[in-house]
Amino acid sequence: MNRSLSLWQFWGYAVVSLGGTLLHYLYEWTDESILAAPFSGVNESTWEHMKLLFFPMFLFSLVQRFFFRDRRDFWCVRLRGTLGGLVMIPVLFYTYNGAFGKSPDWLNIAIFFIAGAAAFLTETRLFRKETVRCPFPAAAFALLCLIGAAFVIFTFAPPSLPLFRDPLTGTYGI
Repeated sequence: MNRSLSLWQFWGYAVVSLGGTLLHYLYEWTDESILAAPFSGVNESTWEHMKLLFFPMFLFSLVQRFFFRDRRDFWCVRLRGTLGGLVMIPVLFYTYNGAFGKSPDWLNIAIFFIAGAAAFLTETRLFRKETVRCPFPAAAFALLCLIGAAFVIFTFAPPSLPLFRDPLTGTYGI
């Protein structure tokens, strides 16, 4: 199981890395299609970069879950990993920018990959330890679905908070 788990997590990270990179440009590539907007980056805000991590990770989870049917803790572990990765993006971005003023583009890109790696490493550790109590796996899955819904809703109706502000244009959402 450990070797199989490591391979699943490696491929998960690869899918999320590639998927997030493609989603970064999908909105632009589709000539700003309203169909691409809910799942792709519509601007350069921190929120939109978090969305680039979430959707590939969630879609990979739906596939991986089929092969991890015997793991009652699957959705609880995935929720923890996903939340960890999502939180890491703004924490690293705003910490660096607060300390140094502005981060170079290469660092912003690196933050995405670091957050993805941290999410999958956290999950791998939790899966191996088998200590996560998961009395309500459906609730963990529902929470992931709610997070996905928030990404969609806030693409079209973002709050006027710095997390949602495009630093290049000063605009919010689409």
